[in-house]
Amino acid sequence: MPSLRDIRRRIRTTKNMAQITKAKQMVASSKMRRAQERVQQARPFAEQIRDLVSRLAEASLGEVSAGTELLAKRPIHNIGFIVITPDRGLCGALPSNINRKAMSSALDEQRRVAEQGERPNLAFIAVGRKGRDFIVRTQQSLIGEFINYGDKPSLADARAIAQVAVDAFVKAEMDVVYLVYAKFVSTVSQQPISVQLLPVEPPAQEKNDERKKNVDYIYEPDPATIFTALLPRYVDVQVYQAMLEAVASEQAASMVAMKNATDNANELIQDLTLTYNKARQQAITTQILEVVSGAGNL
Repeated sequence: MPSLRDIRRRIRTTKNMAQITKAKQMVASSKMRRAQERVQQARPFAEQIRDLVSRLAEASLGEVSAGTELLAKRPIHNIGFIVITPDRGLCGALPSNINRKAMSSALDEQRRVAEQGERPNLAFIAVGRKGRDFIVRTQQSLIGEFINYGDKPSLADARAIAQVAVDAFVKAEMDVVYLVYAKFVSTVSQQPISVQLLPVEPPAQEKNDERKKNVDYIYEPDPATIFTALLPRYVDVQVYQAMLEAVASEQAASMVAMKNATDNANELIQDLTLTYNKARQQAITTQILEVVSGAGNL
């Protein structure tokens, strides 16, 4: 059995650790609330621009198919992935889940395309250190990396990331681009998902929304021109929304992980305290027996 000094040292160390994890939990909780507010504020804008793209695609009646490069569909020889992960650890299994989702999606898509012809190449754009390190460790092709985007990513940050993917797509270095990130569902649920970013597929108009269906708009100069100008902004917003979702997911996962760590530390302190009391009682009993035995020999 460890000595009383060793047990006291372990109790003191565990208490210090519990204080640190408790502080990190409170910080993550505060950041998560702000990140959640930003996600909720950005979702209506993303939904409106998605609805506008859908309306313009319907109003232009296919006139823009040859007018923009972001809609071009071609044989797939190169598949690209934008993987958004946290920069830091201490957020549970979230980074591993995102990396696992990115790799499984990449392999599934590569296998699907290979069944129809030649085996395509894979390329990755890493957003966040955890994704960058995973891609380098698995020896995948890394054509761009963005780290330290912070807890408040801006639209300019998203535009820079999207521009790398757009340039690679326009130059035919990538024939299709997917966006992999963790969608914020709730405090205890963050869902890694993979969505197609390029070529842009205009979202379908809701069939059952009679209010939107019966509204007619006048476009100036014309729907095709507006649609062509709006597509790059639509791509930027998609990436920006994914970054906001990723930040909120990271803070929620960090809060839960730190809470679990604090609870485990408190349980360990209770176990160590019980062990310390038992050892101390045993030492006292031994000392009493020694005194009694010594007194009986006198």
